[in-house]
Amino acid sequence: MYKILPYTKEKAEKLNVEIKPSKRKGKKIDVYKNNKKIASIGAIGYPDYPTYQEMEQNGIVKKGTANKRRKAYKKRFEKTRKKKGTPSYYADQLLW
Repeated sequence: MYKILPYTKEKAEKLNVEIKPSKRKGKKIDVYKNNKKIASIGAIGYPDYPTYQEMEQNGIVKKGTANKRRKAYKKRFEKTRKKKGTPSYYADQLLW
């Protein structure tokens, strides 16, 4: 099970959505708005920005890895991550 980190919780508050560990196999987080599930985001097995930050702090990866991976993610999903309300949008906003 994925541990939702404070970074993601803060982002969810700003977006006015509720997040919970996902019940969907292979996903990290379920996103809810007005008690209605609107997306399942984040693939289990792939680190995200807050996970990379934690790994940097623990010396698992070298400093700067989180920002480098964030930049690569945003470039890779440039076409879909800006469409408000889509799973890609929430993944970008909450996990990167």
